[in-house]
Amino acid sequence: MNVDSRYDVLRRRPRLLDGIIVGGLLLTTSLVLAVWSWWLTLLSAAIVVPLWWRRTHPVAAAGAMAVFCVLQLATHESVLPADIAPLLAIYATAAYGVTRRRRLIGLALGVAGALIGGLRWGLLGSVATWEDYALRVVICTVALGMSAVGAWILGDLLRSRRAVLSRLQEQNAALERDQEQRAALAAQDERSRIAREMHDVVAHSLSVVVVQADGGAYAARSGSREATTALEAATTTLETIAATAREALAETRRLVGVLRAPDAGLELAPQAGLDAIADVVERTTAAGVPTTLESTGERAPVPRDAELAAYRVVQESLTNVMKHAGPGATAHVRLDHTPDGLIVAVTDDGLGAAVAHDGAGHGILGMRERVTVYGGTLHAGPRRGPGFAVTATIPVSSDVPAPTTTGAAS
Repeated sequence: MNVDSRYDVLRRRPRLLDGIIVGGLLLTTSLVLAVWSWWLTLLSAAIVVPLWWRRTHPVAAAGAMAVFCVLQLATHESVLPADIAPLLAIYATAAYGVTRRRRLIGLALGVAGALIGGLRWGLLGSVATWEDYALRVVICTVALGMSAVGAWILGDLLRSRRAVLSRLQEQNAALERDQEQRAALAAQDERSRIAREMHDVVAHSLSVVVVQADGGAYAARSGSREATTALEAATTTLETIAATAREALAETRRLVGVLRAPDAGLELAPQAGLDAIADVVERTTAAGVPTTLESTGERAPVPRDAELAAYRVVQESLTNVMKHAGPGATAHVRLDHTPDGLIVAVTDDGLGAAVAHDGAGHGILGMRERVTVYGGTLHAGPRRGPGFAVTATIPVSSDVPAPTTTGAAS
């Protein structure tokens, strides 16, 4: 255990520190006074023991010490080892006093004790003149007074420092809550906008498709037209359906495109799947961030939308690497095909936790929401060493049909 760890233990358990102080003073007093006077040993213990309550009842502890110190001055002439305890009590009144009045009571007790102690110890012994007595009283009183006032000032400084730290912690907590609320509101607004516009696009397009399909089916089944006329009607219907579907697809791509940052080149790539991840890796490498791709396990059929989710995770993660990882960083993409699903991991050796977050983007939040749609999970954060890691787990049902592969010319 290092020094900082030991200090942390004492900070977390302040009563343990008080117990060590009280026990150390009692042991010192017993060793010094036990063979000298049992009365002074008991009196010293009575002066020291109230330190146990110096944090919870600082004024009461200081008052009890003051009573026993006066009793000591009345019955004994010499300074005792336990006389250091009142300074700790004065410090505690300033550090832990709830109100200003209670803190000033501790200071008043310290000044009063300095005056009484200065008179008592300053008049001990014999000197030639009264002027010498007065000088000794003044010197003794000033020394005791400076000790008491110094202890009180140290306690007051500690109290002020704790108050400042407490306010800073509250402000940091408020800022964190505000950032979380802003991120949640931004995500909610984005989801609401996408839902509204997607509803308009899809509902309108599907309505046209349904109407045209019903009309074509009716024309084909009614038999009221000649074969050539029916074929022309069916052709016209299919062309209308195809045109409507293309328009809906274009609107959907436009809708998603406007939600991306204008300078995010990778994010504006067309819809793709697992096979297109290699192209993203190559483009990232060409952009100046050497990136490798690794695939493990036996590839099973994966739904097209799940492939798109995996692709977008890789795409967004590598975009963040180029933006935030810093010069000289490298990245690695790993695809693990398991019986239960697909695991996508993107790691880099860049700045990691050292990079400053500007709060302008919601890339990680967007990735997490995209993966959550398919019942998956996403974890993103700094690595133990240098760099950042994003890991997404996308469950895949075992009865999913294999995706259809089309030619490049299509």
